[in-house]
Amino acid sequence: MCCDDGMNDVIVIGAGVSALTTALCLAEAGSSVRVLAAAPPRATTSMVPGALWGPCFAEPVDRTLAWTEQSLKDFQTLADDPASGVRRAPAVSVGALPSGADLPPQVRLIPELRPARPEELPEGHASGYRALMVAVDMPRYLDHLTARLESAGVAIQTRPVASLAEVAGAASVLVNCAGLGARDLAGDPDLTPDFGQHVVLANPGLDTVFMDLTPGPNSTIFVPHPDRVVCGGVSRPGRWDTTPDPEITEGILARCRAVEPRLRDAEVIDVLTGLRPSRPAVRVEAEDHDGTRVVHNYGHGAHGVSLSWGCARTAAALAAA
Repeated sequence: MCCDDGMNDVIVIGAGVSALTTALCLAEAGSSVRVLAAAPPRATTSMVPGALWGPCFAEPVDRTLAWTEQSLKDFQTLADDPASGVRRAPAVSVGALPSGADLPPQVRLIPELRPARPEELPEGHASGYRALMVAVDMPRYLDHLTARLESAGVAIQTRPVASLAEVAGAASVLVNCAGLGARDLAGDPDLTPDFGQHVVLANPGLDTVFMDLTPGPNSTIFVPHPDRVVCGGVSRPGRWDTTPDPEITEGILARCRAVEPRLRDAEVIDVLTGLRPSRPAVRVEAEDHDGTRVVHNYGHGAHGVSLSWGCARTAAALAAA
């Protein structure tokens, strides 16, 4: 699963899913890569989501459509490896759903999408869709990416980078995958936090993903993995505080348990919070920074997993140009 032919001597800043995937594309194409990050992979925001590959409607729409399509191809390949933490999962969705011919191209990418039969829907829902989604168990997946990087000779160094000038000249190319940290690194005030919170329960035997697509600041979604179920969620744009909110926890549990009774007695394992790096448009582009080529790959918001491989391949190509 390699990317375009690369060049040597690249520093990737960040250790979340976008950074690790970009570093892997570069390394497996032959570049000499180092990863510098303020925190190790399991301490990044990428540990928080469910997570799912899914449609992305973010700007620039034509590019995010292509990036999500590419990511789906890569995740489908990864799903053939049980050690990757990626699997094909049955899913049911309810809520504000267009019909038939009105489905946008982003939604038509979803594998095996079809209207759900009445008996396939939770009580209280008259319509919805069934599909075969890609579910990503983030702790296992981040470990999988880290192991592949180690095999490729890439070291992940826990070292905060305060500015691009600090590491300019230390490599031929810098790749900025710092998530919300890119706000300061790139001097980009358009990059803002979107607080999210999830509740992790012991899995009582669930296999099917559930999503209520009704728009709003509170959502109902649960993503089963072999040993746990990640339940969500909320969106709180502009909030920097990552302290778990007990009221949010109770709201998530009430909504998810109302859909799936088997979650009512499931043990609460953890409460996870993080700051999604929100931006009006995803940024994947190159620029000159005091004579050093800098490639930016950030601003994915809630779509970091869905965009990861497509954006990484584009960023790797820009680094090699």
